[in-house]
Amino acid sequence: MTSIPEEMPGISQGDITEDYPLSPVPAAARRSLISLAPILAGFTLYSGTLFAGGLVGPSFQFWPNLVLLVLVGNLILGLYAALLGFIAGKTGLTTVLMARFSFGSVGSRWVDFILGFTQVGWYAWGSALMAQLLNSLAGVPESWNWLIILFFTYAFCSTAYFGYKAMDWLSRVAVPAMVILMLLSLSVAAGDVGGFAGLQAAEIGDPLPLSAAITIIVGTFVSGGTQATNWSRFAKNGKVGFIATLIAFFLGNGFLIFSGAFCSKVYGEPDIVKVMAQQGLLVWGLVLFFLNMWTTQDNTIYAFSIAGSNMFRTHKRTLFVLGGATLALVLAWGGIYEMLVSYLILLGTFIPPIGGIIMADFWIHRRGQFPSLAEPQPAFNWAGVIAYIGASAIAYFSNSAGFGIVPVNGIVAALIIYVVLSKLLRTP
Repeated sequence: MTSIPEEMPGISQGDITEDYPLSPVPAAARRSLISLAPILAGFTLYSGTLFAGGLVGPSFQFWPNLVLLVLVGNLILGLYAALLGFIAGKTGLTTVLMARFSFGSVGSRWVDFILGFTQVGWYAWGSALMAQLLNSLAGVPESWNWLIILFFTYAFCSTAYFGYKAMDWLSRVAVPAMVILMLLSLSVAAGDVGGFAGLQAAEIGDPLPLSAAITIIVGTFVSGGTQATNWSRFAKNGKVGFIATLIAFFLGNGFLIFSGAFCSKVYGEPDIVKVMAQQGLLVWGLVLFFLNMWTTQDNTIYAFSIAGSNMFRTHKRTLFVLGGATLALVLAWGGIYEMLVSYLILLGTFIPPIGGIIMADFWIHRRGQFPSLAEPQPAFNWAGVIAYIGASAIAYFSNSAGFGIVPVNGIVAALIIYVVLSKLLRTP
């Protein structure tokens, strides 16, 4: 059965160097909460989340409506990611390795593709965003953009190339620095708006349905939550994996949603870097943005490398870091990233059902214990494949109909359908 091995038999030096892409993380390589939480928090401190906060902030009164909305939305997201984090911490497995059991050895390659393609697309978008920001805030000529994109594409993947240890040290420095800089900006903003009374008196914008607002908050980073297992698998046990992931996705993601909403209400601008420029803190804003992008980008390309390793059943994770970065470079240079963003957001509808199926498979079908990875799996676990198609359709059409919270619809539908089908089809 898949569990935490006490020793490391059969694990080569290459496996250790490559961060165990095709095997459970052994007990000797497990990390503490203090090590794990900053890495996961750095992943969630993502610029795109600020814009999600900016979408919902103007539509609600600050207290209690907006504050409660941020808390509820991020609690839903945090619990989803943390439940997957518990499984990862207990078993030492990534999402793509877990998918071998719930989708089959061949069927799981769809999970590799959808998770990997989404991440490399966002990586291309992030590299291009660096160039655009330097154009608008630092006056860097657009003719230099090709060089800026080239530099940051490979600079940001450096920590992902070296693996968990490098990402750990980056996060320990960057996350506290980012939190301090953001609190500095928010304190200035609070003074500019006239404190709590000014926030309460701020004009309410066009109304946004509550379900739509929660969908925006949850949906912005639910695809990231599905892949948080890439790091929570290093937790000492399931409890540590759960707590570290919950801290990152409830508090970390919630802090960015709140910041985007707060700045949008005060300045009409969710991007805290542009806000800091208005506040006379441009240099610190650029530092914040650089750290923000680095801690998210390295996690993003690391996730791509894990998915690629599983798809091709190779331990050479670092080759996928470089290969994924190169593919992202081509996308960014070609301007294709502009067309990819809406498609990648759409893929966010189709990613959450994966987590629902994995949770149903682990807790309900297999009673909290995966088989050994060495145990042969069928090419397709049809209960998982059919449940995924059905749940994705429910999520997609509920989005079109404006019904419920789209990511939650997909997760719950996947869980229910898988449980039923695994009994009807007698899934082993």
